[in-house]
Amino acid sequence: MISMTRRLLLAGAAALGLMGSAGEALAEPVKLRFADSTTADAPRSQALINIFAKELGPDFVFEPYFGSTLYKQGTEIVAVQRGNLEMALMPPSDFAKQVPAFSILTAAYLVRDPAHLKAIFDGEVGAEFRKLARDEMGVVVLAPAYYGARHVNLKGDRKIMKPEDLAGVKLRMPGGEAWQFLGESIGANPVAMDYAEVYTGLQTGAIDAQDNPLPNNKLMKFHEVTDQIVLTGHNVGFGLLMVSAKVFDALTPDQQKKMQDAANAAFAWSDAEYIKQEAELVEFFKAQGLDVYTPDVSAFRAYSNRKYLESPLSKDWPAGMVDRINAL
Repeated sequence: MISMTRRLLLAGAAALGLMGSAGEALAEPVKLRFADSTTADAPRSQALINIFAKELGPDFVFEPYFGSTLYKQGTEIVAVQRGNLEMALMPPSDFAKQVPAFSILTAAYLVRDPAHLKAIFDGEVGAEFRKLARDEMGVVVLAPAYYGARHVNLKGDRKIMKPEDLAGVKLRMPGGEAWQFLGESIGANPVAMDYAEVYTGLQTGAIDAQDNPLPNNKLMKFHEVTDQIVLTGHNVGFGLLMVSAKVFDALTPDQQKKMQDAANAAFAWSDAEYIKQEAELVEFFKAQGLDVYTPDVSAFRAYSNRKYLESPLSKDWPAGMVDRINAL
């Protein structure tokens, strides 16, 4: 027979085991609410839905909200900082609103292509910007996401060969000083407008033009309300996938690694998809009846470089950073 003492010990052990099982059952996965202004069918969105969320595994629940359905464009970072959102994919111009040094990453003709963008964030330069984001904003930058080179897309038959040809053209740009100055730096008259309102803005004449990568132009059907695309390539569009540092620091090292690996895998696919689409879309837009042509890019580059160096924005750039980025 089992002694009373033995029975009590076994019963206690069983109870502790049940408590442990219940505790594990009650441990809920980490909820990651995510917001973006783009559509759910954009390559970067599909990468997050189909790759990032899957690679995270059962420890996480990824809840994406696209098309500015949860937060208006430009307000996502503050939502993350307040704890109302866990993740967002934001361009450097939005980081620059809080940390002016990020404005260097918005400059025309600085980031050259997807490989250059990757080199920036894989090395010491990227590490410095990640540290700035964590220390001064309380967010962890996981990975850059390439969107494509930005080109000018406008109404009418006015030929645009040099920056002076854009004088007086109402060019939609997102809100914020860095975005507005980007429009000025190529010779246009920038007008702040939310991404979701651009199609109607072009249709009604509130704006004459907009600038976006070719895949975005097709997704948003801007070709339906414009007549030409000028291949200025004045800016490499990209976003930085960020997560609240408070959320990230609460994860186990294994969970942190899963999140980082999932982000890398998602944007490796997304970047390749954007590059593929860019190569195909020139012919698509021509077939839609748009005039697609390349202007004097060297004239645009010289004009924008001069504008940036003369502007107050460049005063916020870390010393020597332009040369370091150019050398990569």
